[in-house]
Amino acid sequence: MNILLSCKINDNSLCEMESQLKYIFPFFLIINSMTAQIIVDFKENPSTVNWYVVDDVVMGGRSSGTFDLTDEGYGKFSGEVSLENNGGFSSIRYDIKTLPVNSNNTIRIRLKGDGNPYQFRIKDKRRQYYSYIKTFKTSGDWQTLEFRLKDFYPTFRGRELDLPNFNHDTIEELQFLIGNKKPQAFKLLIASIELVD
Repeated sequence: MNILLSCKINDNSLCEMESQLKYIFPFFLIINSMTAQIIVDFKENPSTVNWYVVDDVVMGGRSSGTFDLTDEGYGKFSGEVSLENNGGFSSIRYDIKTLPVNSNNTIRIRLKGDGNPYQFRIKDKRRQYYSYIKTFKTSGDWQTLEFRLKDFYPTFRGRELDLPNFNHDTIEELQFLIGNKKPQAFKLLIASIELVD
């Protein structure tokens, strides 16, 4: 976009406008260059297909989570975390069609939590035994969170691995997990997940 602005020496208002616009237009160009790819939007596609609950019962625990849709059109992850039988976590996983990415991309999530900390996890290959994670704190209100892919670090069963941060070119699985080393009820509403260039 080429914009030609003239400034008359005797017209201070026009000069001032030109001065302001030369800073404003680059800002709009930056905003317009950013694109977002929708991964999940429960209002546009109200479905729980390929979402799976994975609790600590797979390891003998007693936690119980569910995932369903609300009447308002949000995905709802809720339940109870128990520490019985050495348990302590509940999670939901979403298997997605292979999504091309690069480490400079950002994941943007619109959600509403209950004040508890959660983890958001990704896998470059769904059969990979470890995940890349970011921990976030919910406020009890609606939030828009953004996570750079290159900031996700690898963990397995709560232990950080001696491997580089996420540096792959695909994502095949997304996951939300709660496991705060205490028994607690929880509820997390999810509106949308996007990949931002």
